[in-house]
Amino acid sequence: MDTISDFSGTAQTAMLRDYLSAAAGSSAIQRVRATGLAMWAVGGGRLLDVGCGNGEVARELSALLPDAEVTAVDHSADAIATAAGLHDGSRVTYEVGDVYDLPYPDGHFDGVRSERVLQHLADPDRAVAGMARVLRPGGRLCLIDTDWQSLQLDGSPERLHDGGMELFAEWQGKFRSVVSPPSGRTLRRRLVEAGLTDVRTEPVTLVFTDLDEARPVMPFGPEMFESVGMADRAAGWLADLDRAVADGTFLVTLTMWVAAGTR
Repeated sequence: MDTISDFSGTAQTAMLRDYLSAAAGSSAIQRVRATGLAMWAVGGGRLLDVGCGNGEVARELSALLPDAEVTAVDHSADAIATAAGLHDGSRVTYEVGDVYDLPYPDGHFDGVRSERVLQHLADPDRAVAGMARVLRPGGRLCLIDTDWQSLQLDGSPERLHDGGMELFAEWQGKFRSVVSPPSGRTLRRRLVEAGLTDVRTEPVTLVFTDLDEARPVMPFGPEMFESVGMADRAAGWLADLDRAVADGTFLVTLTMWVAAGTR
């Protein structure tokens, strides 16, 4: 479809799947998710995870809230096949569905969440309106997303930051995945404009001085550049990155945002 990145069946699918799996194990991502769960404040009932990816959050929700009926939906058939293959017997239903036209009746769910999805959408407001539609009155909607424009690098040599920002912007343009880089900081506004009340928001700033810890969240490895034919272009910057890691000056920060509201 032309309104959302869809790499089902392409060579990039495996890289995305591996990225999601690695990110799920990141302590930084777990901290963001814990912030979201506390703000979401759901106790069970019918719950929907929109853009479920590999389905790890849906399975965690089912384990945490054994009386809940969790539905995990993603537009990618490959993602749903992977999620179903990882199914652990919990009360989770995996379904292929369009984020712009969720296949559920109005007011069907007690809680809806979506994590790092809006950044990939050309029309995030339409998606949020759809999530609000399937939420019952009094139900809670929680959104988590990244403000990629908050990304900051430091290290020796000092050109590490500017070179990295230039390469990352070029990579995003070629990979065509992140179409709304500042998405995280827009979450509160989108919830308010969708008619939700009691809207709260909280930034979670991730700080890494260890490249191995940063990579599951920000894939700085050569494979990300190779995937879009930028290996030669990025070689010098990757060498600078390795030097910053070796001399202990490497630093990267990124802010993610959590927002939740009541229908």
